[in-house]
Amino acid sequence: MPQQRKRATIRHVAEATGLSTAAVSYALRGLQTSEETQRRVREAAAELGYEADPIARALASGRTGTVGLLCGSLEDLWQQSLAVAMGRELLGQDRYALILDAAGDPAREAILARQLRDQRVDALVVQPIDPSAPDWAELAGALPIVSIGDPLNGVRGGEVLFDNRTGVTLALEHLTGMGHRRIAVLTPNRPSTPDRPAELHVGIEAARLGIDVRLVTSPHALGGATAVATEVLAEDNPPTAVFCFADSIAYGVYAAARALGLTIPADVSVVGYDSHPMSALLEPALTTVDWDLDGIVRQATALAVAQIENRSHRRRFVRAPRLWVRDSTAPPRQPR
Repeated sequence: MPQQRKRATIRHVAEATGLSTAAVSYALRGLQTSEETQRRVREAAAELGYEADPIARALASGRTGTVGLLCGSLEDLWQQSLAVAMGRELLGQDRYALILDAAGDPAREAILARQLRDQRVDALVVQPIDPSAPDWAELAGALPIVSIGDPLNGVRGGEVLFDNRTGVTLALEHLTGMGHRRIAVLTPNRPSTPDRPAELHVGIEAARLGIDVRLVTSPHALGGATAVATEVLAEDNPPTAVFCFADSIAYGVYAAARALGLTIPADVSVVGYDSHPMSALLEPALTTVDWDLDGIVRQATALAVAQIENRSHRRRFVRAPRLWVRDSTAPPRQPR
């Protein structure tokens, strides 16, 4: 019977490289060592077949090597892309993402955030549904939290914030510059999560521009977004443009327009808000606000890892938007 090969340990890697076990541990995590040392240690570890023991590492460090990623709704295609990219970025830093979906429900978001804390994730990254919820401050006392999009109530953690004022202004000025005065804004936020910054800016900009803007709640899922958009576009005096706070919702507007026999942009202009790659492939291609997903992922990951390692790091990044003007917007059709 063949003898089972003993598991290689960090001590074996240290002996092979002539380094201390502490130096090997730092090198494997990419900390406090040169790139050349990290390369040499990883090559030796691969040759020896060394794999870090997650249980031993957690007992020794008090860390699990996992980062919780709490998404507002994975029915939103952009948030799916965010989750995939965050998982890959964290894996590149020897950490694993534990991804949970709040399904657009603020109460579920609060429950899942506490569950992630109880599962002892090393940090929590969240794109909050309800950033004003009182639970965030309590959670921040138990683990590092990084917020993507909006700041959390009472939390001084890491933040990758969207400059929603500029994003909303870019979209509405683009539409009003074409002559649109009656605009529907479809938002995934519910009445139970009022006063979100983006929606507040809509009201401010509508008053400044002197236009008629109406906020309508819509789910991210294609079927639900299509149903909401159908109701809006079938009204007796429908809007000439629809601004959606997610490209996924805009896809529902496309489906509704097709079902009603309307043409985009001749009958209704459409603007999205997160520049999902699929949006450029639509016919016509969707005009949308771009926040640079890759930049968001890099910054959020850097903030989470820095807080886990107790390293000083810039705590706040503000993402500046860019408007991609494509063929889904045009001047409104003149009444006959």
